[in-house]
Amino acid sequence: MGKRDGDGWVDCDCGFRHWGRFGAAGLLILRRDTPEPQVLLQLRAEWTHGGGTWALPGGAKDSHEDSVSAALREAHEEMGIDIDALTVKHVFSDNHGPWSYDTVIAHALSDAGAHIANPESTATKWSAIEEVETLNLHPGLKQSWIALKPLTISSLEN
Repeated sequence: MGKRDGDGWVDCDCGFRHWGRFGAAGLLILRRDTPEPQVLLQLRAEWTHGGGTWALPGGAKDSHEDSVSAALREAHEEMGIDIDALTVKHVFSDNHGPWSYDTVIAHALSDAGAHIANPESTATKWSAIEEVETLNLHPGLKQSWIALKPLTISSLEN
């Protein structure tokens, strides 16, 4: 593993502060072995950025990482995800100029070992695609879900 140098806040041109000196990445896992495809979500611990909301596992990218590597690392650290159980399908970038959050969409044919693996989460949940938008989502996911939902659905066709 390379150096961990991505933690820190960035003041963005959009007027907000974002976590991740080199941007951030998260993993949207679409479970395909259930009657209806489901998305894995984590309930963020109260002390975290966006605490008390449902989010994707993810976090700051380090300087040496691409978005896929960072998203897979974060999902393993936060939720114990077996990255060998995943097939990466697409990367969506919410680009803010000097900072971006990249969501990696991947498919799994199992629960990929999902569990609470560190104190950043207080619960995990597999949700139907249509249910996601009804939950109390992390503000970043809520904003991105408008674009992510159709990408998630279209990834089922590939």
